[in-house]
Amino acid sequence: MATVFLICAVVGGTILVCQFVLTVIGLGGESFDLADDLPDSYDGGDFGDLEAGEHHGSTFMFGVLSFKTLVAAVTFFGLAGMAARTGGLSLAMQLLIAMVCGGSALMIVHWLMRTLFQLGQSGTLDVTNTIGKTATVYIPIPGENGGTGKVQMKVQERLAEFAATTSSPDKLITGAKVVVVDVIDGSTLKVEPWQEPADVSA
Repeated sequence: MATVFLICAVVGGTILVCQFVLTVIGLGGESFDLADDLPDSYDGGDFGDLEAGEHHGSTFMFGVLSFKTLVAAVTFFGLAGMAARTGGLSLAMQLLIAMVCGGSALMIVHWLMRTLFQLGQSGTLDVTNTIGKTATVYIPIPGENGGTGKVQMKVQERLAEFAATTSSPDKLITGAKVVVVDVIDGSTLKVEPWQEPADVSA
């Protein structure tokens, strides 16, 4: 396990430092979310059909996982594991401490990213300006108002992310194009599947 801890600490730490440097010089604005690497056919499920409660849980975890949060988790998993090993703890305790520290780092970075994002969206952003505009589904949206997902769209010359719901009978999968038809609960959008305009020249 010493080798595993060392690799996690070195690789994760190196990427973490590179991310920080790129952010400082203005090249680290992209979030590198895992959702960007998923195919358009991904429907938000894990393995097989999920019950409603399980779906919301997996959707939450899907929203937490991103390149930055995973890098932080791997880095602190390695560092904590090495520290526990240096302290002469048993292998079971080394793994426990490493996993707790890695999971804590993941959630803390996620919270920091959400806080910074919300601060960036406050102030001059008028959510009503989203009505009538198209967006891309970021986290799958259950059909028939069965829950909320997330969409990304450009509004007021910047990329923004919003919670969204739909009355469509079908679930809107990651990558699907939608149109905003209303704003509910202040910042939650009501969306419908985007229909490509018919070709009248045919």
